[in-house]
Amino acid sequence: MAKQGMSIPIPDILEIDHGALMNLETILLRHDFRKVAILFDEYSSKNYEPSIIGALTDIHADTFTFGLSSDIHNLVTRAFEMERYDAVLAMGGGSIIDFGKYIAFSRRSPFISIPLSPSNDGFASSNCSLEVNGKKTTVPAQVPFGIIADLTIIEKSPEPFILAGTGDLMSNITALYDWGFEEAHGYSQVNAFSAMLSKKAVNSFIRTPMTDLKQPVFLKELVSSLTMGGVSTVISGNSAPISGSEHMISHALDKTSREPQMHGLQVGVCTYLMALVHEHRVERMVKVFSRTGFFDYVKELPFSRKEFKRAIEMAPSIKPKRYTYLHEKKYRDKACDLLETNQLLKEIIKNP
Repeated sequence: MAKQGMSIPIPDILEIDHGALMNLETILLRHDFRKVAILFDEYSSKNYEPSIIGALTDIHADTFTFGLSSDIHNLVTRAFEMERYDAVLAMGGGSIIDFGKYIAFSRRSPFISIPLSPSNDGFASSNCSLEVNGKKTTVPAQVPFGIIADLTIIEKSPEPFILAGTGDLMSNITALYDWGFEEAHGYSQVNAFSAMLSKKAVNSFIRTPMTDLKQPVFLKELVSSLTMGGVSTVISGNSAPISGSEHMISHALDKTSREPQMHGLQVGVCTYLMALVHEHRVERMVKVFSRTGFFDYVKELPFSRKEFKRAIEMAPSIKPKRYTYLHEKKYRDKACDLLETNQLLKEIIKNP
């Protein structure tokens, strides 16, 4: 008998448009979600909670406000203190989206993601970053049942958040190259469909006009491509199609740097570095990061060469079960050498 193809959960709801949140009640009722929990962070609670709750006339909605930090054990406790809901929604930045995903995962409830900015692909992925015994750790979570990205709100994102999303998306290129390297060394098997989706996501974005970061076409393409990257992780069952050695360096910086920067900004710099190590699609990387103003912005950040070198050496320990380029010493040495010899990197990472 022929082997059956896999069955994968993908978002049933995908709304990426101006005024998408104005249709929230219609969307919820369409899926028979009549009793929902909505999680806010302090910013989204202050700026959007009253208008959202006021517009839900036929929906019973309980609201919860979380701070930016929450240990996984606290989240599990909060999850089981809650009533049973038809769906869990989370609106805000990356942390509250992660909290919502994990609470929904714990209660086996559908999760709807409502991001306020396109700073990373977390709003669409099947894992989240939480504190576990005091350390940030990637853990399995709920695949979003729905994603509602209101471009009227997304357009208000500060430009560094949009640049961070650009950096996170471009890392698909180096992540896929690492994944192929890993397969060639017998440590993994590349899922062809997952890899194709991740590659199509970044290639579609690369062809988008980049003269104005607030242009609706640019933002819609960025959010759509980040969403495709998130879905690719559902297909593969891991983060490999969108996260490779560049993310490992960034995670190491999070642990050791005196002044860690926004995830997507760090990842973007590490993506350029790894493209140089791979000797793969460097020219395309430079064009995108130059046209968007990404390079100009990160040149003003207090990156330290010493901290980057330490993070490169630490990178394999971040994900010891993987086998990226940085798991081989010669490529770690090459990456460290590039910090001293590549002109662009010397302009970005100026501090000793």
